[in-house]
Amino acid sequence: MLWKQGWYEQAVPCPSPNFGVRTRTPDLIVIHNISLPPFEYGSHSAQTLFQNQIDRNAHPFFSVIEHLRVSSHFVIERDGCVYQCVSCDDAAYHAGVSSFHNEAACNGFSIGIELEGCDFEPFEWAQYDSLLKLIVQLQQQYPIRAVTGHQHIAPSRKTDPGHFFDWKRLQEVGIEVDFNETVIIHG
Repeated sequence: MLWKQGWYEQAVPCPSPNFGVRTRTPDLIVIHNISLPPFEYGSHSAQTLFQNQIDRNAHPFFSVIEHLRVSSHFVIERDGCVYQCVSCDDAAYHAGVSSFHNEAACNGFSIGIELEGCDFEPFEWAQYDSLLKLIVQLQQQYPIRAVTGHQHIAPSRKTDPGHFFDWKRLQEVGIEVDFNETVIIHG
């Protein structure tokens, strides 16, 4: 059994208190990127931010974001390690002001996946391998109808996962990618 109350058994648990009640069963996956401090990797700072435990003294940028109460369901680090911060049965605070096909407030019906990275460089092969495996498992557990980027559901304020994210890798294995207006289906 790979799932227990929305928790994926193959992920490292890293529970966040930042979540709410779902508006309905999740059917959308939103891909993000995150690096804390900006453009630095390997510090597990995304997880500590999501747990409201970021150390404001560890880096000057952390004092700017320490008040945020945000989260994501999953974080995939550069080496491919997958952490889960919120049960997929709950709404993580990852999308903010957003809309998918004219339905606002995407947190209520989506699953957020953060890739450790930024808009300005490619992601690692290990991250894609873990991401593809995770998406397949999510599709088996939930009625996922599409995968999209944060930039597509909040285009006026977000740019992630950015132009270095390789959407073709998802499409090549038959994952439906939806850029919120054009649907591309393979498989």
